[in-house]
Amino acid sequence: MIRKHTISVQHALEGLLWAFSSQPNYRIHFSLSALSLVGGVLLHISYTEWLIVIVTIMGGLVLETINTALEKCGDAISEEYNIHIKRAKDCAAGAMFMYAIGAIVLASIIFLPKMF
Repeated sequence: MIRKHTISVQHALEGLLWAFSSQPNYRIHFSLSALSLVGGVLLHISYTEWLIVIVTIMGGLVLETINTALEKCGDAISEEYNIHIKRAKDCAAGAMFMYAIGAIVLASIIFLPKMF
């Protein structure tokens, strides 16, 4: 039983490492997340603000990972143009875009007052 879970964790880490090494948007998200963490330390954000920042970062990374997985599944089904695959990819990208807008709004609410 433990071996089965160990293998699952290994596969999960391989997927995350692959996403980080091959997907530019994933690296951008990671970089902006690191910047937010540094900003939180430098600007002495509150405990509640830390919770919001961490949940926002993790949610964005999860959503970007799912978006990447959906794109790769679409590519595996067919690399030829397919309107259904395009729509699925566009919707997943749209979900990430909406999340990013929300993250920017939250970051602005938390960080801007402390900066000015």
